[in-house]
Amino acid sequence: MVKIGSNLIQTEEGDIDLSLISKLGREIKRLKALGNEVVIVSSGAVLCGLKKLNLTERPKSLVEKQALAGIGQAYLIHLYDLVFSNYKLVPAQVLLTSDVFTDKHKFENAKNALEKLLEMSAVPVINENDAVAVEELLFGDNDFLAVHTAFMLQADLLVILSTAGGLRDHQDRVIPFVEDVDSAFAFVRGVNSTYGTGGMLSKLTATKIAVRLGIPVVITGKEDSLEEILQGRTKGTYFKPLPPPRQGKKLLAMVEKPRGALYIDEGAFKALKSGKSLLPAGIKRVEGSFQRGDVVVIYTEDGLLVGKGKTNFSSEELRRVLGKKGEEVRRILRTTKEEAVHRDYMVVF
Repeated sequence: MVKIGSNLIQTEEGDIDLSLISKLGREIKRLKALGNEVVIVSSGAVLCGLKKLNLTERPKSLVEKQALAGIGQAYLIHLYDLVFSNYKLVPAQVLLTSDVFTDKHKFENAKNALEKLLEMSAVPVINENDAVAVEELLFGDNDFLAVHTAFMLQADLLVILSTAGGLRDHQDRVIPFVEDVDSAFAFVRGVNSTYGTGGMLSKLTATKIAVRLGIPVVITGKEDSLEEILQGRTKGTYFKPLPPPRQGKKLLAMVEKPRGALYIDEGAFKALKSGKSLLPAGIKRVEGSFQRGDVVVIYTEDGLLVGKGKTNFSSEELRRVLGKKGEEVRRILRTTKEEAVHRDYMVVF
């Protein structure tokens, strides 16, 4: 699985980078000859829409973004088709929306369609269906679309191409290997994306989910070689995968769309890391509107992604018991439960 961001699709002069698409075509042709299957997740529809209309300023409203994506997506897939055809590759446009990952039947249908395309030796080129989508996919940007599609297809490797060329330390040197993703967040300098909604924070958060699913990740630059990456050599950063969770309900929580967010204190963070449930006593803030049984994202107070899980209480109920302990929670909410999110229905990244 290869993810290409909006900023990678353009040159320094602001033109569409046809040399990158050509380089991908050459490499994919060789990889397929060696028996590999390759899937591309490509951003760039809005950027291509701007280029077609000779505009320079990114749209500010959702409806403008949707309109430009509709124009640009046709141009984007045209470019892939034009360039890939030179290498006797057949690209297949696949546009996904968030409900594909939250509905069991849609998930299976999309999975079957993508697997059939691979069986037919096509190269799926996947993007979010921005022209009709009214919400950002899961967390925003295609970094997460790539992770969840990689999970759907049980990919052996996810390569995220980035303008940064990899995770960089405080001396601006690429860090070649990361075993503990949490430690990598200390090197995030902020979002730097003109046409996308990502940045290194988005890429690391997506990587954290991927490695927890057992999928190794490489964040690197477009000058790197896919062939060498598959041989274990990269100019970027390799993130070591963890053993994936075995329980189906935890995997469901991993891909199901969140309805809200919980921000927890340091004590709760340590408790979750040691395998315990999340109690209201450790929750500092509740965001969003959700009901009992909905999936929520769990963050530390400074915004580090901790995990996801199904909540036992609604957002309104949780706001009433923030910081309160077991017996008081049960009394106020008139319930026998005291866990905000039980460990059996939670995955900690």
